[in-house]
Amino acid sequence: MGKTYEGGVPLAEVVRSGFVEGVHRGSVVVLDSTGAPLAAAGDVTSPIFPRSSNKPMQAVGMLRAGLSLAEPADLAIVAASHAGEEFHLARVAGLLAGAGLDADALHCPPELPVGDLARTVVLRAGGGPSRIQMNCSGKHAGMLLTCRSAGWPMEGYWRADHPLQRRLRDTVEEFTGEEAVAVGVDGCGAPVLSASLTGLATAYLRMVTAEGDSGAGLVAHAMRAHPEVVGGTQADDTRLMRGVPGLLAKIGAEGVITAALPDVGAVALKIDDGAARARMPVLVSALRRLGVDAPVLTEFAEVPIFGGTLPVGATRPLW
Repeated sequence: MGKTYEGGVPLAEVVRSGFVEGVHRGSVVVLDSTGAPLAAAGDVTSPIFPRSSNKPMQAVGMLRAGLSLAEPADLAIVAASHAGEEFHLARVAGLLAGAGLDADALHCPPELPVGDLARTVVLRAGGGPSRIQMNCSGKHAGMLLTCRSAGWPMEGYWRADHPLQRRLRDTVEEFTGEEAVAVGVDGCGAPVLSASLTGLATAYLRMVTAEGDSGAGLVAHAMRAHPEVVGGTQADDTRLMRGVPGLLAKIGAEGVITAALPDVGAVALKIDDGAARARMPVLVSALRRLGVDAPVLTEFAEVPIFGGTLPVGATRPLW
């Protein structure tokens, strides 16, 4: 694996009133059902930070370290980047309460919900930022519960040299088949591990083809059985998993998304400027190269551009 991400190629264009207003560059890889490269554009072998696309693998690591949860939906919230809707917050609070903890034990920063609807509800009620509303609070709750199960100290559980984080790194490296050559601090304060887009797609393909009672099989099942927990009622990855049976999908910050379908293949991509609007049209183009088709893909194939209240163009794939 290369040492520095070299950047991508034009993957999507922004067209307003028939005029190309902008172009989004990025990289994308498509693997077939055996894990062999089917198509690629840009730099798919150098490390990037997958950000929250790492969460399913981290959840597997927590299970292997002793995390025990009552329901699959609890496992889904551990792997989630939730929207901060009421059912998300209740599930995270329930996990913490079951271990005799509260939101003060979370290291993730106080934030408003990332979901537009949930954020509006909080603000209209006169509320403000809180740790449990932060979209990674489920992951952090899972980390705390894992430490308790494994007998590790909860103090400093977010530090890269903590036994928990060393175990999670081992798991991510196992599934990607790559060394995490860079370790950073994610937006939630926990470590973020690098991987190439090819390694990331490989990891998701391994998850959707894992034995059902293995850690990977349990995480993949939980996410697909409870897609609304993973993102939220309006989240892109939630809608994808609802609309394409068997698909495992997870977004990551800075324009990353990964998806895999058993017996079909996997896709991982990054939009270099981090623009969310370009992410889904490129993903749809990539999934169609695998022969995947569903009405939800048509919905995501282009992102409309508005002039006033009227659609006057779209962000659409070039690749």
